[in-house]
Amino acid sequence: MTTDCEGNETKADPATTDPSSPAPTATGSVSLALYQPDIAGNTGTILRLGACLGLAVEIVEPVGFDLSDRALKRAGMDYLAMSRLVRHVDFSAFEATRRAAGRRLVLFTTKAAARYTDFAFQAGDILLFGRESAGVPDGIHELADAAVTIPMDGGGRSLNLAVAAGMAAGEALRQLRWGG
Repeated sequence: MTTDCEGNETKADPATTDPSSPAPTATGSVSLALYQPDIAGNTGTILRLGACLGLAVEIVEPVGFDLSDRALKRAGMDYLAMSRLVRHVDFSAFEATRRAAGRRLVLFTTKAAARYTDFAFQAGDILLFGRESAGVPDGIHELADAAVTIPMDGGGRSLNLAVAAGMAAGEALRQLRWGG
């Protein structure tokens, strides 16, 4: 199901999402995917990022907040109506849709050795980010086509989810759209 951030449906009900239908993205574009996000403000910021960069944002439910939450709207501001939100009722639905569309899953994780700036992104890639509180389960690490990390030379444990998504989107678009 595709919705705007006000909850208005623009496609089928999430329980009947057609797994053969790829997420609505610009031709050759990557999309950002959030695995069970915990914080509405981060999700709203990422939806705004997606709207500004022309990227779909896929959310793997359940989420840790009401998607109509005020914090989501506050972070996304007036960009939420422009965003392309694709909701998946669970990871199985997300994975079925991804596989049917033949899209590559690129997991951003602190556990990877490969730097995201050394990775060759491809049109159609889905950039997956884990929960703020726990990342993704080991089984999802095993399903990913690639796992990359954003180096943190300052020694921190992890970056804010929206910051990481912005860095990832910028690098992927530099390689694919902006001639870098």
